[in-house]
Amino acid sequence: MKRTIFLGLVAAGLLLSGSVRATQLITEEEAHLPPPKGAVAADRRGIMRGPKVEFVSPSDSVSSPLKLVLKFESFGGAKIDPDSVKVIFLRSPNVDLTQRVKPFVQADGINMQDAELPPGEYTVRVDIKDSDGRPGTTIFTLKVAPK
Repeated sequence: MKRTIFLGLVAAGLLLSGSVRATQLITEEEAHLPPPKGAVAADRRGIMRGPKVEFVSPSDSVSSPLKLVLKFESFGGAKIDPDSVKVIFLRSPNVDLTQRVKPFVQADGINMQDAELPPGEYTVRVDIKDSDGRPGTTIFTLKVAPK
């Protein structure tokens, strides 16, 4: 009997810990901030030797929590500096998401399995640097559908 109760408590704890795992990427209050004024520069033309940031997923409108994956690529023997990664939610004023994403940053990208966001569209900029100090950036939009 005691063993059954113990196993039930362990199972309940595992279920509850699974729902707590999601990381709040953008809060309700931040989601309601006004969009930035003016244009957002998104394109860098010409040949760049700096690192590349590729937005991998989610590819379409998804519900929260979502899987946020970005890949980093460096060139010319340089390495990505994980400490240089900055993640900014473009609003007025901008919201720095770097500390929320930092545990999921590696030299080859960002792999955040359970990012929690309220429904809406969110424009995010990711800036990185390589070991030679060259910058790389990307801007993408997350579309989060209502549950």
